[in-house]
Amino acid sequence: MLFKYKAADQDGMIKEGQIDAPNRDMAISGLQRRSLVVISIKDDTGRKSILSLTFFEKVSMKDIVILSRQIATLFDAQVSALKAFSMLASNSDNKLLSRKLIQIGDDLQGGISISGALSRHPEIFSNFYINMVKVGEETGKLNQVFLHLAEYLDRQYSLTSKTRNALIYPVFVIFTFFVVMGLMFVVVIPKLSAIILDSGQEVPIYTKVIIALSNFFVSYGFILIIFLVLLGVWFWRLSSTERGKTYLDKTRLEIPLIGNLYKKLYLSRISDNLDTMLSSGVPIVRSIDITSEVVGSRVYRDVLRDASDSVKSGLALSAAFERHGEQIPGIMVQMVKVGEETGSLGNILKNLTEFYKREVDDAIDTLVGLIEPFMIVVLGLGVGLLLVSVLMPIYNLAGGIG
Repeated sequence: MLFKYKAADQDGMIKEGQIDAPNRDMAISGLQRRSLVVISIKDDTGRKSILSLTFFEKVSMKDIVILSRQIATLFDAQVSALKAFSMLASNSDNKLLSRKLIQIGDDLQGGISISGALSRHPEIFSNFYINMVKVGEETGKLNQVFLHLAEYLDRQYSLTSKTRNALIYPVFVIFTFFVVMGLMFVVVIPKLSAIILDSGQEVPIYTKVIIALSNFFVSYGFILIIFLVLLGVWFWRLSSTERGKTYLDKTRLEIPLIGNLYKKLYLSRISDNLDTMLSSGVPIVRSIDITSEVVGSRVYRDVLRDASDSVKSGLALSAAFERHGEQIPGIMVQMVKVGEETGSLGNILKNLTEFYKREVDDAIDTLVGLIEPFMIVVLGLGVGLLLVSVLMPIYNLAGGIG
């Protein structure tokens, strides 16, 4: 629970702030441990929850990348954790992140570890992030861990952003195509078809088909709109269930071209995660378990969970991956096997990360290169066919009059 307090310090200065605690008594105890005399304290959880759910307030991966680099720099300069988080909270442009950093600073002052304080905000800091920080605390290399986290998240942000942007373009073109076609059928063609039908001339069969479609959309277009709304509701409900999310993840991997792109993206993420965690001293089973939670695909999550169970039972990681030939390609299995045999699994995983990153880049360039001209041709043919179907009879009518 979150409590808003007003208290006085040893010098008599009045301080106001917020503290996160299981109950009111624990909140007061936490403030007293900081040598503060509590003047007033009240539950602020409800109001805070509303603020946190504000649509425009969110913490992006880019914000976390910048935050991690700043923390690494401050720790490298021997700045204490409490001072570092207080400085970052006061200088953050993201209001939500600033509030979270204030809460983390309060937790640190109350004696909670950095990883423990971060774990109270799972909506911002992933399990992977928290475990990496925990490793840094145990090894005394927090500045290096935060630097590794910043570099890792920067790679993931760059790769994910490029993939998302590559898919936005075809979606935009398809949306534009349907909007243009809809306007043609509902606005343009009805006016032109009235001229054609009033002329009394013989109308070609393809023109009759276009006019019939136009009349249908004008008269019953609302049915199509209702259908699309119901389809959107069904899709939303499907994506809100575990079974539906699993189905959508499987479907995404089966779509031609796009499925191959996502597969390489997940493989890059897996190898990058494992490399980052193993090089930081995280045990391999724990690394696989954490990677399964942050890979972003339920298909690969299940693959990694099975691999974790196999490794626990004494099987090599390469042998565990080999059992999932459909999701894990042979080249990755063989390279992991070489890494295990030579004791250089970390370097092998790093090479795999670079390899799949290049594969993703190439797949994106290929996808955009194919979709762009294809969409332009389809859009041109669709609009052109409609225009020819209604303009040719008008042209013939004008020629007959002349």
